[in-house]
Amino acid sequence: MNYITTTDLRTKSSELIETLKKGGSVSLIHRSKIVGEIKPAQEPKPLTKEGIARIKKLAKELNLPKLSYKERERRYRRHLMEKYGKDLS
Repeated sequence: MNYITTTDLRTKSSELIETLKKGGSVSLIHRSKIVGEIKPAQEPKPLTKEGIARIKKLAKELNLPKLSYKERERRYRRHLMEKYGKDLS
């Protein structure tokens, strides 16, 4: 399967999935023009000790305040009040 039309996405979805599982890519056609390419998703790399240490270092540099659940709830409610008004239940 080298191409698929937008109307065939519903009827040929199983063929599309099989092609993607095999590592192939498929061109997407809409109104007789190629509008894109469907590719299989790349597997994420597993975190290593160096990656975890880097994330911890970045989090420490941000120096974000520690919030209790009560404080989170208070801030969230205040945000909802500002966004939607007091009639939110």
